[in-house]
Amino acid sequence: MEVSLCKADLKDVVTIHEMKVKAFKPLLEKYQDFKTSPANETVERIITQINQSFTDYFIINHLEVAVGGIRVVKKDNQIYSISPIFILPEYQGKGIAQRVFTMVERIYDDAKSWKLGTILQEKGNCYLYEKIGYKKTGTTKVINDKMTMVFYEKQL
Repeated sequence: MEVSLCKADLKDVVTIHEMKVKAFKPLLEKYQDFKTSPANETVERIITQINQSFTDYFIINHLEVAVGGIRVVKKDNQIYSISPIFILPEYQGKGIAQRVFTMVERIYDDAKSWKLGTILQEKGNCYLYEKIGYKKTGTTKVINDKMTMVFYEKQL
């Protein structure tokens, strides 16, 4: 499977924003999480994130077509966080995200652990993260009566 990552910069902000909205809109409609959904993030917020010294944003390409993105946040003590990863709906379920996690772990080979959060009610997401070695931390956050965030960590 031909998947590649391209480090994003400010010229990529609109592309990232459009893909993020398209990828997260079905979840926003399902869970009505208007305050927390990445589908509601502004272009300005993505600009701020790309400009952060502790953030790397990548565009995910499949057969040289932009199909999603991933933001890696460097925390203290070789701890990294994925916030968020997204794949356009028409490319989901093809193993792309799984491949991206492998690639990111190779790029940040000094990592002692990885963290991420996802929607507890999205069983497919939870299954993916558990399949690639992430374990629930036991921490959850209720967003509304339809949606709870669950947090994962992968120790290396």
